[in-house]
Amino acid sequence: MDTKVKIISMDEIQAEEIKWLWKPYIPFGKLTIIQGDPGEGKTTFVLRLAAQLSQGKGFDESMEITEPMNVIYQTAEDGLADTVKPRLLSANAECSRIKVIDDTEKSLYMDDERLEIAIREQNAKLLILDPLQAYLGDRVDMNRANEAREMTKKLSAMAERTGCAVILVGHMNKGSGAKAAYRGIGSIDFFAIARSVLLVGRVPNDSSIRAIAQIKNNLEKEGETMAFRLSDSGFQWLGEVDISADELLSGCSSTDKHKIAVEFLQNALSEGKEVPASSIFAQARSLGVSKRTMENVKQELGVKSIKSGNLWMWKML
Repeated sequence: MDTKVKIISMDEIQAEEIKWLWKPYIPFGKLTIIQGDPGEGKTTFVLRLAAQLSQGKGFDESMEITEPMNVIYQTAEDGLADTVKPRLLSANAECSRIKVIDDTEKSLYMDDERLEIAIREQNAKLLILDPLQAYLGDRVDMNRANEAREMTKKLSAMAERTGCAVILVGHMNKGSGAKAAYRGIGSIDFFAIARSVLLVGRVPNDSSIRAIAQIKNNLEKEGETMAFRLSDSGFQWLGEVDISADELLSGCSSTDKHKIAVEFLQNALSEGKEVPASSIFAQARSLGVSKRTMENVKQELGVKSIKSGNLWMWKML
């Protein structure tokens, strides 16, 4: 047997910390998918992100941006002159830092060497492909796992080599009621290879608010759902909002969850019962109610915390 096997010993590997563009949502050197139904604000969000980075700014203090960054933005759906540029200008982008690879003469695909060349030449910190389906090429069936995996693995390896954050913008399929992880168009391999997956959708009780919910994170604990408002006055960053990805898809509103939380807590603490706070939070989580919502309802109902040994107990007074 002439086959030689190359073995890597883990004592030869230098441990490294994950670097983040936006912790824990968008890592450097990895693939991030941002998906959602058409018209829900995916492109608006990524263009606003690009604009912020070009100015050396983040959305809030969780984005530790210390200097302006170059961004490569590739779109197959919107015109650069009549759609992309006006959006960037309205976001006060430093347009000299937003780059586009000219693909008018030769189509650009995920495994195209021009991506890596452009990232290195432009010192780009973020690459956005919008939408991802347009950059697979006619020769790839995105619903066939082996083909989708091979193409995405090549892009992932390129991100690793360059240290550039890569965002793939994807549309959702039409499966109603499915969990968020399985509603991205095409093979589940896209979801599997991406280290972070974000869902953008409208908050049910306020259509002007879009939520960004993390439905996968292989590198860190999943982040809180964040939100922004789109209105006639423009884009407004709102920060944390209490809604999950599956609730965005199902149309469950924060009002519904508040009602569930009130009824649950009243029942759990009926007849003067004392219940460990940890148990309350665990049961609430199984109902799709966040810790923050439970703490708010606790205050509304006048529930008190009582120390009993090493436990904090909740009791209705």
